[in-house]
Amino acid sequence: MRTIIQNGLIINEGREYVGSIIIDNNTITHIIEGDLDACIVAMADRIIDAHGCWVIPGVIDDQVHFREPGLTHKADIATESRAAVAGGVTSYMDMPNTKPATITAEALAWKQQQAQETSVANYSFYIGATNDNAELITSLDYTHVCGIKLFMGSSTGNMLVDDSKTLEKIFAEAPVLVAAHCEEEEVIQANSARYTAMFGEDMPIYFHPMIRNAEACYRSSAKAVELASRHNARLHLLHLSTARELTLLQDRPLSEKRITGEVCVHHLWFDDNDYATYGNRIKWNPAIKTCADRRALLEAVATNRLDIVATDHAPHLLSEKEGSCLKAASGGPLVQFSLQTMLELATKGHFTRTQVVEKMCHAPAALFGVSRRGYLREGYYADIAIIDPCQPYTVTPNKILSRCGWSPFEGHTYPHTITHTLVNGVVAYENGTINDNCRGQLLLFER
Repeated sequence: MRTIIQNGLIINEGREYVGSIIIDNNTITHIIEGDLDACIVAMADRIIDAHGCWVIPGVIDDQVHFREPGLTHKADIATESRAAVAGGVTSYMDMPNTKPATITAEALAWKQQQAQETSVANYSFYIGATNDNAELITSLDYTHVCGIKLFMGSSTGNMLVDDSKTLEKIFAEAPVLVAAHCEEEEVIQANSARYTAMFGEDMPIYFHPMIRNAEACYRSSAKAVELASRHNARLHLLHLSTARELTLLQDRPLSEKRITGEVCVHHLWFDDNDYATYGNRIKWNPAIKTCADRRALLEAVATNRLDIVATDHAPHLLSEKEGSCLKAASGGPLVQFSLQTMLELATKGHFTRTQVVEKMCHAPAALFGVSRRGYLREGYYADIAIIDPCQPYTVTPNKILSRCGWSPFEGHTYPHTITHTLVNGVVAYENGTINDNCRGQLLLFER
């Protein structure tokens, strides 16, 4: 089938220009700047008129928790991949802290098979590091696995890696990128004991960033950077939340870095002043910090000190988000509205539209070595998002596709609307409707 996306503003690889994209089956065959010949248009099976719209590569989200297996009352691969494509996200990398955890080859294969059967978007899955599976994670075929997830802080099950010999082995022998959640457990436990002794266990949400504070984040991130530097390992610091951690990174092109950093949309949008309005709905680990931290993170996206923008999409039922700051679940649904959030931040002048595309599409593909995705290029898979910049979009309950049924952005009106998302040349989402017959592919990596 031949599809033509015609007369859109193509935003790709640092350029913006009006043009058209010709897709044969699952592949971009031609990108034509300017007007199309009428004979070419006549040969199309389908034409998508993108006049006045922005056309970008599909977003690659390098950090999601789709909760399957074992936690499917909150979410599963089918429901969350539908939310993803509604938000212009065409590929995702899912984390291993499920039940059972993805810490064996068998668990990894099960997830891949489940996604093949149910995922509307393209998919990959991390292998989780533990104190006991170092031999496995150094021997997997990483042309089919995005990376190694390392918890250097609180985690689900037995995935906290706190054995010094194991950490040394992972950084010394890891054949692929190590993506690390960094929060120092010793600092967190000491803070928790201190505030509990002073105020009891029924503390409100604004104690959360005091317990999981900047010191906990920096100390753990600095430890990871020291290990990676000493062993020349590829380290990717996930969901950075503090200005101080940015001192561990450099303002250099991604291709020149061995140590890279990710920031998530909630740390760019919210700060600790917002706890009064949103309460536990914006409780995440790492915690949302100060306004000064948020400003520093926004600036670091613009200067290339931060390399990737992702979501850490981690749905919970609202009933699980109730209670004190010690009891309420950490995490929330974000994948459906991440691109719109970033485009609004660009509209406000924090960075450019081309930088949004760089951080959410190009950089994840380059960092992980994703094969033939993340760019609008001839010969690449047709993973594409189309955005109408003149059509406002209000987040209402009936539009939320994540199984948990809520969003921290509920009631917010974005200036832009995502009208179409194509996955491997198939229209997976169009003007509010999901194509449930669409199936993504397992991501492949060039390493």
